[in-house]
Amino acid sequence: MTAWFVIVVPLVIMFFTLFMERVEARLRHVAVQENEVEELLENARPDEVRALFRQGIGRALELFQLRRVGRAGKLRTRRSRDQS
Repeated sequence: MTAWFVIVVPLVIMFFTLFMERVEARLRHVAVQENEVEELLENARPDEVRALFRQGIGRALELFQLRRVGRAGKLRTRRSRDQS
């Protein structure tokens, strides 16, 4: 009985760690990056702060990123107009 215990416990621990590594890898891609949160908190507008308070960090970051992408899109169109 003790021999089975000595063999089974390390195997169970090994499989558990492999499973948790896969879970962690998936979460790494989904999780919010620290630098994104810092940038949001430094440059947030009132509507983004309101979204952070009411709906959480995910929605606030969505609004912030949409604003950044919108600004980048406007800059691209201005540059293309200036070059024409």
